[in-house]
Amino acid sequence: MADSSPVVVVTGANGLVGTAVCRALVERSARVRAVVRRAGSGPVLEGVTEHVGDFADAGHARVVTRGADAVVTTVHPMGSSREVQHRVAVEGTPVLARAARDAGVARLVHVSTAGVYDRSAGVGDVAEDGALLPEGSGDYPDTKNATDAALAQVGGLTTVLVRPPAVMGAGGTSVWNTLRPQAVRDGARRANPAETWGWVHVEDLAALIADVATGAVATADDAERGPVAGGTTPVIVAGEPATWRDYLGTVTDALGVAPEWTDEPVWTGRLRTGRARRWGWAPRVDLARALDELRQGLTTGS
Repeated sequence: MADSSPVVVVTGANGLVGTAVCRALVERSARVRAVVRRAGSGPVLEGVTEHVGDFADAGHARVVTRGADAVVTTVHPMGSSREVQHRVAVEGTPVLARAARDAGVARLVHVSTAGVYDRSAGVGDVAEDGALLPEGSGDYPDTKNATDAALAQVGGLTTVLVRPPAVMGAGGTSVWNTLRPQAVRDGARRANPAETWGWVHVEDLAALIADVATGAVATADDAERGPVAGGTTPVIVAGEPATWRDYLGTVTDALGVAPEWTDEPVWTGRLRTGRARRWGWAPRVDLARALDELRQGLTTGS
């Protein structure tokens, strides 16, 4: 009997999000093609096959997408130069999307960011139809917005733009559990404690991505009920409300340094997650657990 397990391609499979997505897919009995740049860097899990190469290379993209049911893209070189971010994300990701379309892949799930939305002082709650930041807002939001727009131009796919805020989770490459705290240790400690700090745990983010990629979330003609078949559908995924007092306060306390609280005007709205919840998603990691994991990682030096 033929194996009916879905085949899912995951780029950046050795990163924080990519690894968690691979794990979530395996838990859902999917067969995973883990695309990485360095041999031996992919997650070692039953059902995961490592594919070494550049997903932006058209030939490699054709090979890894052939016979696949879904593609998950997690790669964006945040912190690199604008030129690198543009080349890898804006130019490279659509190469993979076009290969997926030509191979008859049903779904493309792209990890975007809630950072594409205008969350300046005075803006209220933000849902998927919220105003996007204009060009010139910064290398990261500019290139993330441009990547989303480029993917929307690749017809013939059901594309889902998953938009998380800060992604929490332990790991050496984790921005919010490792890299940002290093910057705090080095002196980056200024924030308005009342400013909204949007976050989601990587396990919960991966769960939604895996459910969408494997078809557990059915397509619909209304984005509030599921990904629009043949269209591009954004979905915000975020944990419970939190503030910078919660995050920076935890980091500075763990490091034994003092925060520098300010009172400048800031965004105090919420990221609305009604769409994701109507798709059947609900976060399982609460704020207390996420901050405890953060604190433990900083105090034990892991």
